[in-house]
Amino acid sequence: MDIFKAIQELQDEKQRLDEVITRLEILANQTSPHPRRGRKFMTAEERRAVSERMREYWAARKKQAKSSASKAKTGGAAPGA
Repeated sequence: MDIFKAIQELQDEKQRLDEVITRLEILANQTSPHPRRGRKFMTAEERRAVSERMREYWAARKKQAKSSASKAKTGGAAPGA
């Protein structure tokens, strides 16, 4: 078998495979089940609702932190005991 002929046949096959791969990649990009990636944009109503929930959440955290701090100051065990 002629080595140069074998090399040429392999190169031809590689070129065909590269073309098929390119076509499949183009097709995959066009028919992606999730074409849009990234952030979800919220409506003004959704932003207001999230803002209110977070305001309540941080108020509760602040209240809890204050009550924990006051308990630690007054109700802790005696040092060295």
